[in-house]
Amino acid sequence: MMKKSLVHRYLDPGEALSELLLGLIMALTFTLGARVFAADGQLEAHELVAPIVGCNIAWGVIDATLFVLNSLFYRSRHARFFRALKSAGSEAEALAAIEEEFGLEDEPLAVQPEDRTRLYQSFLALSTRATPFRKGLRREDFVAAAIIFALVSATAVPGVIPLLLLADTNLALHLSNWVLILLLFLVGYWWGRYTDAPPWRVGLTALLLGMFMVLVAVVLSR
Repeated sequence: MMKKSLVHRYLDPGEALSELLLGLIMALTFTLGARVFAADGQLEAHELVAPIVGCNIAWGVIDATLFVLNSLFYRSRHARFFRALKSAGSEAEALAAIEEEFGLEDEPLAVQPEDRTRLYQSFLALSTRATPFRKGLRREDFVAAAIIFALVSATAVPGVIPLLLLADTNLALHLSNWVLILLLFLVGYWWGRYTDAPPWRVGLTALLLGMFMVLVAVVLSR
């Protein structure tokens, strides 16, 4: 059995990689948008460091807070569902509720109707004997939130290093942009390892979609 990394012990790979993409897109929006001002010599490269880092930190806080709230919401929603399941008027009503909540129609494996019915019946039998779980927040929620904050905040670092080291604003922005664009591809490639698609294709898709979102943000903010 493969040993999970610290991040994947608390976050689904899709969640972790989404947070990385978000942080990269936020930083790239700043560095690409700054090209408009840097072309006229109105901006020094080092002046972008604080806004980029500050924005990613702010979004890290927002995303971490929303994750904690979502965890509480879904846990409470599931608890309410199981209470409703136990008070269902009939087995047919309970099975219909389970099918609506946990339907297998979108799963990659085709499940025969009779097998699906047996699965729902087993789930119903288990849920009626199970002890209700605690609905409040857990330690794992706060650890996951801290990881989200770290991921979103840390993605600003590669982009600001050229801005700190190079005196030439134009060169620093060019290098920063290319570093962030390369990271978009690498994060997408890493993401692709968890899917059934070729990693290079997922990396290219992440790069193109990320660039599209950045360009939309830059155009709308002008």
